[in-house]
Amino acid sequence: MAGNTFGKLFTLSTYGESHGPALGGVIDGCPSGIKLDLDEIQNELNRRKPGQSAIVTQRKEPDTVKFHSGIFEGVTTGTSIGFVIENTNQKSHDYSHIKDSYRPSHADYTYDKKYGVRDYRGGGRSSARETACRVVAGAIAKQMLKGIEIIAYVSGVGTMKLDKPYNELDLNLVESNIVRCPDQDMAAKMETYIKEVRGKGDTVGGIVSCVIKNVPVGLGEPVFDKLHAELGKAMLSINAVKGFEYGSGFHGSTMYGSDHNDAFNSDGTTKTNYSGGIQGGISNGMDIYFSVAFKPVATLIQKYETIDKDGNFVEMQGKGRHDPCVVPRAVPIVEAMAALVIADFQLINKLYN
Repeated sequence: MAGNTFGKLFTLSTYGESHGPALGGVIDGCPSGIKLDLDEIQNELNRRKPGQSAIVTQRKEPDTVKFHSGIFEGVTTGTSIGFVIENTNQKSHDYSHIKDSYRPSHADYTYDKKYGVRDYRGGGRSSARETACRVVAGAIAKQMLKGIEIIAYVSGVGTMKLDKPYNELDLNLVESNIVRCPDQDMAAKMETYIKEVRGKGDTVGGIVSCVIKNVPVGLGEPVFDKLHAELGKAMLSINAVKGFEYGSGFHGSTMYGSDHNDAFNSDGTTKTNYSGGIQGGISNGMDIYFSVAFKPVATLIQKYETIDKDGNFVEMQGKGRHDPCVVPRAVPIVEAMAALVIADFQLINKLYN
């Protein structure tokens, strides 16, 4: 399997499966001399870990990260940073019923056809459990990005969506509820809805929005390495993601140019920000903002028809512990991938520009 490394200068390579002994990774390109808050790295993992509330999977994992290299007395040495996160609460027997069958809209079928073998325990390498490694690397990247602030939040669950832009929300409230929605009234409605969906043995999708503040002018390398293109790739690499838009996004296609153009102020800032902080693939110093659409989880705790490896139609019912909606736990993952992209471009800027 190729494709296990992300980034050009600040890189992350990951390994491990959902029900293997551990997950882990190697971070290359991190500069020396960065004093790390290891507790904050663990806190980022705690935001992603399973079992944290009543609306997520009840798998109980401490997700404690152990660093094996690249950090001495809390400071990065400039060498590769190796880390491991042990799996402690696997229940592989919960997946024995899918050993020879494929869950619809899941990676079961494509992995089996591509490799001729698949780890059916929790999805193996296709499991979103792999994203724990991204959160570790993203937490380090965040601490490298002095002054840059990255905040993600849940802006939609099913048909319920916030109708306010990020700059009209109190983003300090993101962690004040288990949905991670900064609007308390909407968060309560979303929580109730997710519980109802879980009670039916079904799942529902949602949207995570993100804003990156205080980004310097000049990040991004046209023509094929545009900043928004790399952010899009980063987000679309996250499990269950089906869509990405930044700035005015699809709504921008309905506007006149005279309305959409971001008029300049004398200092180079703009009066509006339909560009989403990026013009010509290069950051312009304004806030970068984007949204990421997540599909419903494929594993349903209800009966449905599918096929087995011989093409026979069979009846299946999901078992085990699964998220009825992934977006509350996806918030730190979106932040982490955004941090990896910005950190990588900062290093590229220093090297080539």
